[in-house]
Amino acid sequence: MTMKIATILGARPQFIKAAALSRVIRKNPQFKEIIIHTGQHYDSNMSDVFFEQMQIPEPDHFLQISSKFHGEMTGRMIEAIEKVLLTDKPDVVLVYGDTNSTLAGAIAAKKLHMKIAHVEAGLRSFNMAMPEEINRIVADRISDFLFCPGKQAVDNLTKEGFLNFDSGVFEVGDIMKDVAYFYSPLERQPSFHVPEKFVLSTIHRAENTDDPDRLRSILEALNEISVDLPIVLPLHPRTKGRLSAMDVRLSPSVILVEPVGYLEMVYLLKRCSIVITDSGGLQKEAYFFDRPCITRRDETEWSELVTEGYNKVVGVDADRIIAAKNDFVSKKIAFRKDLYGEGKTAEKIVEILYESLNGKSI
Repeated sequence: MTMKIATILGARPQFIKAAALSRVIRKNPQFKEIIIHTGQHYDSNMSDVFFEQMQIPEPDHFLQISSKFHGEMTGRMIEAIEKVLLTDKPDVVLVYGDTNSTLAGAIAAKKLHMKIAHVEAGLRSFNMAMPEEINRIVADRISDFLFCPGKQAVDNLTKEGFLNFDSGVFEVGDIMKDVAYFYSPLERQPSFHVPEKFVLSTIHRAENTDDPDRLRSILEALNEISVDLPIVLPLHPRTKGRLSAMDVRLSPSVILVEPVGYLEMVYLLKRCSIVITDSGGLQKEAYFFDRPCITRRDETEWSELVTEGYNKVVGVDADRIIAAKNDFVSKKIAFRKDLYGEGKTAEKIVEILYESLNGKSI
């Protein structure tokens, strides 16, 4: 019997995660994958390039829903996803991470009494002001299969009583580790000049880009750091728009570039000295490539990286960002390799789904 899996995608991190799992699904004739792209990230540099570089099949359904307030965007996604699910009738709906697409896919599936598998379950920032925190909590609570990237995620679900719920909690490792290992040999040099030594930085979270004071403090820190180390800063479309409206002058050593594809990002990660970011995914990618990370947020879902000393969570205070950079520059870090599994997460997920839904092994 062929099992139909509906995969809900919409944002850059989901495209990356889906590359590993979709590849394993396609290798097994027991499965048929239906890819539903909500359109949450619609810019070609934020969407199309990832499908092309990572050889993800063209979406079976492209919903073209983007650039709305959270409620309107999520509501329209639920309505559109529901129509697809009613037509295609998948055996399980697969959602990734913590975006509005994640929440919409999970709600649409649950209302139709369909099985839900949540990849990257159990993460918590404990900051309910973050839309992502709301999305991940709700998606976890209504999912049937909770695929956790590590022990901390399992512990979070255990403390919240998930062992008493009618769902399965599985520690399978981090799907991003699969991706990093598989695509590392395929790295691609960016079209712009890359300095011999540099800091790789990203800024995209609304809490940072939409608050002029926070953004100004971040930029001040980057200007100061760039005196010693050039900074490569791929600009998220939202950040680019905010910068154009501000009167902040960036140092010539802060190199502003368009968003890069995953293969270019791998190239940069393997050659940078430090990562400075507010991204969740990039914190882990820095670890996978043995790079220390400074996180410009007030908390992180990846607390084990902080505990191990690979990541410093410093908020947006310029002095703290600079101090963290100086600390990392002054010492050499030995990276353990046993966090987040061994790079076989996709195979584990596929095996669990097939055994659970079909009653036998692949």
